[in-house]
Amino acid sequence: MSRPGAVLGVVICTAFLTMLDNTVVTVAAPSIARDLHTPLPVLEWVATAYMLAFAGLMLAGGRLADRHGHRRVLIAGLALFTAASLAAGLAGNAAALIAARAAQGMGAALLVPATLAVIARGDERDRMRGAAVWTASGAVALAAGPVLGGFLSQHAHWTWIFLLNVPVGLAALAVVRWGIADAPQPGSASLDLGGLVTSTGALLAAMYALSIDGRAWVAALGFAVAFILIERRVPAPMIDVQLFRDRAVGGGIGIQVLWGLGVNSVYFFTSLYLQDVRGYPPTEAGLAFLPTAVALAVGAGFAPGLVRRFGAARAVAAGLLLVAIGIAAVAVTKSLGTFLVAAGVIGFGSALTVPLGAVVLGAVPPGRAGVAGGMFAVAREASGVLGIAGIGVVVIAGGYTVGLAAAAAVVLGGGLVSLWTLPGRVAAARESVSADAQ
Repeated sequence: MSRPGAVLGVVICTAFLTMLDNTVVTVAAPSIARDLHTPLPVLEWVATAYMLAFAGLMLAGGRLADRHGHRRVLIAGLALFTAASLAAGLAGNAAALIAARAAQGMGAALLVPATLAVIARGDERDRMRGAAVWTASGAVALAAGPVLGGFLSQHAHWTWIFLLNVPVGLAALAVVRWGIADAPQPGSASLDLGGLVTSTGALLAAMYALSIDGRAWVAALGFAVAFILIERRVPAPMIDVQLFRDRAVGGGIGIQVLWGLGVNSVYFFTSLYLQDVRGYPPTEAGLAFLPTAVALAVGAGFAPGLVRRFGAARAVAAGLLLVAIGIAAVAVTKSLGTFLVAAGVIGFGSALTVPLGAVVLGAVPPGRAGVAGGMFAVAREASGVLGIAGIGVVVIAGGYTVGLAAAAAVVLGGGLVSLWTLPGRVAAARESVSADAQ
């Protein structure tokens, strides 16, 4: 039996570490380039290598968690992520740093679906609380990454953005070994190697195409076609399309993508706007997003209660409406005070989306929780690149304000999807009664 406190501690550590490393290098890149005598275009690989490995291998990590046990894969992922963080901090050249970042992404791809699968083993109340903590911790980490990266590179040394992961990772490993129990995986089928290779190849190629070279779309399409053909023939496919018969699964994953498209593009393009147009130093530009992180952390505590009272559909839709309003305000304001208020609205609205993870995990069988968690986390990770690339096209064509208006519209669309696909008040009340009975 896992200890509830240990589960929450591991959830906070893994969510924060894996999402922080998405954005922590952005402000530190000039310092890294200067110390390693590397041109900035090469340093793009420092961020991209992590992102590609993380998103591209996450479905494989979920399948391995379902196959070999969530605790075992969680330990392996933490060990790999921690060792790779140490290697990144000690890297003496760009090639070594990029290789270490890719290894970090591989460790994160094992960590995230295994963590979500551990959450899924609890009852409805524990699942809601665990998913809320995971979502909030990850979102706060995304907002805190530029602040922490800028502060450490300016006042200490850029290597500390990686070395600080080491004691946290070791502490999380100790907590897992002490407080997380392994559980048999009922109905775990043989590993679908063909599905793993082709799905991973498709995701890697798509991420590469979006972030580096558009010609990789040909490879992505080829891998995707091969994946579909393989999955139609194997007795135990890696992704069971029957999971999507429950509207909450497809809806929850889709809503996560739409939220990520809008919010990640705001982080990226507003950070550039504040520095290039308003003349803010990197650290101050990062600090402008602190209201988002604080409001998200505070609002996450209200989300479960709102879901029990109004249902996931209304709570998430209200949250996405607030996010859209906040993004629209950021797009048009020239006042720093208004910007800070709008950033807080984005954070509080984002906090109300924390039930999405619990909805998706609660709609699948326990033996498929790892894969479901992997799909949900892939949606979260991939939406960042998709948002920057897609909204970037709008920004280039119409400017910063038009681009953020498009981001607000995308998020608002997610609110409409939530009203159609997520459980309502009746379902939420039934789940609450069931949890109380346990």
